[in-house]
Amino acid sequence: MAKTFNQMVSEALAAVPAISPTEARQRIQQNPRTLVIDVRDVADISGTGIIPDAMNISLGTLTYKADNEVDENWREPALRDRSRPIITTCEVGPMGALGGKLLKDMGFANVTILEGGTQAWKDAGFPTKQV
Repeated sequence: MAKTFNQMVSEALAAVPAISPTEARQRIQQNPRTLVIDVRDVADISGTGIIPDAMNISLGTLTYKADNEVDENWREPALRDRSRPIITTCEVGPMGALGGKLLKDMGFANVTILEGGTQAWKDAGFPTKQV
């Protein structure tokens, strides 16, 4: 049976925990190994900016960049460790949720979604940077 975008987002949010911007910031400060992945296409980041030190890996490329079985040239080295803490985000949340679920499905054990995305991060008064 075909699924809609909203159904896939709902499934992702049910499968992967979401955290507030404040909790995300605390986790980043407490554990410098925490990787924030913004899954938007780079052209879509200019509106809100990106969380400082976040890595931009578009949702379309995350599938193979997180796969340890594809050619090494296609992989993202920061994603080798399946136990590394990862927070996924996008502008307002849905695409970040899909990215988080994708990583969980691929065996990543410590994935959370930034509730409300980078916009909620900014609304909480936290900085972003332009790319």
